[in-house]
Amino acid sequence: MATMPLMPAAFLGHGSPMNAIERNRFTEAWRTFGASVPRPRAILAVSAHWYVNATAVTAMPRPRTIHDFHGFPRPLFEVDYPAPGLPELAEEVADVAKPDFVGSDHDGWGLDHGTWSVLVHAFPDADIPVVQLSINAQKPPEWHVRMGVRLAALRERGVLVLGSGNVVHNLRAMDWKQPDTAFDWNTRFDAHVKQLLAERAGDAAGLVSHRDYALSAPTAEHFLPLLYLAGIAAAAGKGADVLVEGPAYGSLSMTSYTVGAQCPRQDQAGEGAAAPSSVVPADASNL
Repeated sequence: MATMPLMPAAFLGHGSPMNAIERNRFTEAWRTFGASVPRPRAILAVSAHWYVNATAVTAMPRPRTIHDFHGFPRPLFEVDYPAPGLPELAEEVADVAKPDFVGSDHDGWGLDHGTWSVLVHAFPDADIPVVQLSINAQKPPEWHVRMGVRLAALRERGVLVLGSGNVVHNLRAMDWKQPDTAFDWNTRFDAHVKQLLAERAGDAAGLVSHRDYALSAPTAEHFLPLLYLAGIAAAAGKGADVLVEGPAYGSLSMTSYTVGAQCPRQDQAGEGAAAPSSVVPADASNL
């Protein structure tokens, strides 16, 4: 295999699916990140929305765009992200993940909105192969960090590993009157995560033992993709860098991180800056 530049890795706080068709400071940060990296051979995405009781990787040549939500405006359902797959990458993921088993999904999944809602901004041409890795709901946080450490080897093969979720994701506590602010517990946990990712990236126990973890991640699926980036940072022997900070609606954090990217940190919102989308259906439990 030809020598390729060492690929960066990232965790992007994806928030509402509406961010796919809107422009705000978060989507601009994703665009800046995508424009700053060498062209990847492929993207391996770990999305909060493929959360199952198994470890699997998509292995189809043409993954479908999955609209895994309901109650949003029609234009969102019309979004198509026709990136090709890369079946050979599925084999590489299974190899580096050993001794853990990774199954191949040839027709069951595709690209869910946790993946395509950020990629439409970061890589809008949809011409880079994309493969998704499921999040195994049966595994503890430490296991996901270790998997991130193993996946770090793919960076040397031109693969950009991308986690997509939210550091803080408590939809039931959202306050629509606070689009750019956070509750105290959100602020504390966001700051704690930032410190650990900078100083002790592989310390999964230190992340989930914090007093505000239960409120910040009442269900684990949006937080776990961050642990893959934590493992990659630990493998690199360096901390993760903040791409953009993101308190939103009191109980969300859109904070995003990178490892090995030559990408400037995006500033906090100033006066008049666009907030993340407030268009959320009444039943937002699957977002």
